Parts: sequence; C-alpha cells; structure tokens
Amino acid sequence: MTQPLFILALPRSYTSLIAGMLGQHPQTFGFPELNLFTVDRLMEMWQDGKHDAGFNKFQRHGILRAVAEIYAGEQSSNTVEMANHWLAARQNRSGFEVFRELSEALDPLMAIDKSPAHVISSVYLERIYSAYPDAFYLHLTRHPTNQGNSVMKVQDGGYALSVNSIDYTDNEAIIDPQIAWHDINLNIMELLQKVPPRQKMHVRGEDVMADPLGSLGRICRWLGLRDDIEALEDMLHPEQSPFACVGPINALFGNDPNFLRDPVFQPHLPKQPPLRAPLPWRMDGACLKAEVQKMALEFGYHH
Repeated sequence: MTQPLFILALPRSYTSLIAGMLGQHPQTFGFPELNLFTVDRLMEMWQDGKHDAGFNKFQRHGILRAVAEIYAGEQSSNTVEMANHWLAARQNRSGFEVFRELSEALDPLMAIDKSPAHVISSVYLERIYSAYPDAFYLHLTRHPTNQGNSVMKVQDGGYALSVNSIDYTDNEAIIDPQIAWHDINLNIMELLQKVPPRQKMHVRGEDVMADPLGSLGRICRWLGLRDDIEALEDMLHPEQSPFACVGPINALFGNDPNFLRDPVFQPHLPKQPPLRAPLPWRMDGACLKAEVQKMALEFGYHH
C-alpha cells in the first residue's frame, strides 16, 4: 500500500494550487479538502455546528466530490447523491477508516490530502500521525504578512475569527491573523518533531511559485516519484484536476473558492514585504510580533 502525502499548511498558503499541481503527477491522486481527521465518526460531519468552528455543509463538499469521482468516474448531481448514500452507509466508521478505504481504491497512486482544517488542532494532527506514522508530511508556508493579508480579504477575516486569532491590546480586541499563523505553524512543527527526517519536508510556497520545476522536482525525488520532464510538465497544469472547478449544485466547493475561479498556474516571484513593516490590516501601525518574526526567519523569510 502506497503511503499518502499530507500537506500541512494554513489556508491561503498556496495550498490549493500546490496540492493541485502535485495531484497532476502521473503517480498521484490529489484529493479535494476531505476534512476526515476532524471527526471521530463520519456522522459528525453531518451534525451542523457541532465543531468549535461550526461544521458547515460546505466542508462536506470535498468528500462528496472525491467519492463521486473515484467510484463513478464523474461529478454530477446524481453521482454526488450516490456519494451521499456511500457515506451514509459508513457513518459509524472513523474518518481514518474512510480515508484508508479511499486511498486503497486509488492504489498504487499516492493519495495527497491538504485539508487546512486539519492543522487548526493538535488533536486532528495527532489523529493523522497515529493513523499514518509512515506517511509523508509536507509543511508548506507562506510569508506571514501576505498570508494574513489574504485571509483578511476572505469574509472580512472570518477565518481568523473562527480560529480565535484575536489580539487583545489596550482594552480592544483586534482580529489579527498573525496569531493563527504563529500558533498553527507551531502545532505543525510540534507534530513534525515526532516524524522521522526522511518523511518530512518544509517548502515555502513562494519558492514553488518562482521556480516550479526546481521545487516540484525536489518534492518528487523526496517522495520517490518520477521527476522526468513529462511528469513535471503535467504538474504545471493544476487546472486539469477534476477538482479544479466548481462542482455540481449539491457539492459546489471542496476547495478554495479563489482557486476554483482561477486554477491556472502562472509562475511569478511573490513580493515579500519586510518582516518589520507595518501590517496592512492593522490601523494602529502595529508590525509582526517578535515571535512571529523569529519563526518567519527560521522558515527562511528575510528582514
């Protein structure tokens, strides 16, 4: 059984794009966002609002689309309905058991999971590692200012609010995504301390954007996948993924909506602001906190 790859990253860190690229390799299958390790039992995904961040129906779209694609070969209203029945028959199983069944159906292709919901809690990360101690783990990061700025543009910072990323200063509560950037990356790093060196890699999303063939080739060699030019060329077309477009009416999402609108990859060199510059979402002229700057430097971002 081929071991899966788990991409561990905050949302708005090029996750959809890079997972889509890796999923186009001829030896892999890139899942949409399954969120399967956020639940003990599958039925919890159908209990709205049970979770701290509120498990909403959009978070089920990825698993519905994946089941439709894998077992029916297409995603339509009818095959999503079939997927609903398939999942209902497994409602008492753990998220891990369902993930394993999907992965086995794809064997010998390597399954790639990149659900940003998994990194919110160390409990979810622990579930993944307990189930897959031999898997590959890719820690993907983005510059804290750019990631934070991107998060703040989605639902007026709704994500930052949902993960309690709030700065309490001078009797004022300010939504500030840098707190989540620091704490969630810390969760990931703590998990990765247990993972053998051979099974983990840190990649800056910016490096993949600027040098896709070099970065993707390095990831392929680490995973033991082909790194010939044909395989690398395939990976430059994430838009060819069956999950790189809006789905049928009963499972529209399963991926970042911005990616679904425009999944085409354009190589570019992302601008990285100085770590000491004032933050665009703060009206008080605040900069990145010292501990955030320190972590960003460890990841290879520069002052």
